[in-house]
Amino acid sequence: MSCLKCLKYTMCVVNFIFFICGVGILGVGIYLKTTFNFSALVPSIPAMSVTNGLFILGIFITCVSFLGFLGALKENRCLLISFFILLFLVMLAELAMASVLLMYESQIDKMINEGLTKSLKAIEKNTTSIEWNTVQTTFQCCGVQNASDWESHVPKSCCKSQHCNGSEPYWTQGCYTKLKNWFEGNLLGTGIGVIIVCSIEVLGMCFSMTLFCHISKSGLGYK
Repeated sequence: MSCLKCLKYTMCVVNFIFFICGVGILGVGIYLKTTFNFSALVPSIPAMSVTNGLFILGIFITCVSFLGFLGALKENRCLLISFFILLFLVMLAELAMASVLLMYESQIDKMINEGLTKSLKAIEKNTTSIEWNTVQTTFQCCGVQNASDWESHVPKSCCKSQHCNGSEPYWTQGCYTKLKNWFEGNLLGTGIGVIIVCSIEVLGMCFSMTLFCHISKSGLGYK
């Protein structure tokens, strides 16, 4: 029984931490949703909006973690098996998403490039786009490929200095290349993070199933 209690409270603590993380992700998603429109940069791929992804992910993590926490605390077999099934479905979704990204990498890359070009052309004469100004200032880039994408309406966020002085007043690299290099540079860290998350999910599934079996053997039945 001591091992069962240890497993029970370990699951409670881990799921409580996940619940806090989920609330934090949800908060970040809401903040970005109200201040930054990622779909304005890549209108052809609205489903890949970072803010929408964070919002949905935050809600899902909070719900699943609360389910696992309550199931472990109350020793409820129904909640525990539901928690196990949801984690299993999440792992299948992650594997499917990884497979799609690997199989259609070149097509997705092309769509992002075309989306950036389309969004730039849509605001070419109105250089006050918050999204483009933020990206160009953060990544020190200009346009999709270079400053010529803006033609004669180059925004101030492309300037290397405050007054665009010098022989090369604008950033020479385009934002598409800078963003691509940034994602590729963080690919290893992302991969390690995904592996850690998957490992935690597997542990969570093992813990929930072990606790489920112990409760079943004790003859408590469904509550």
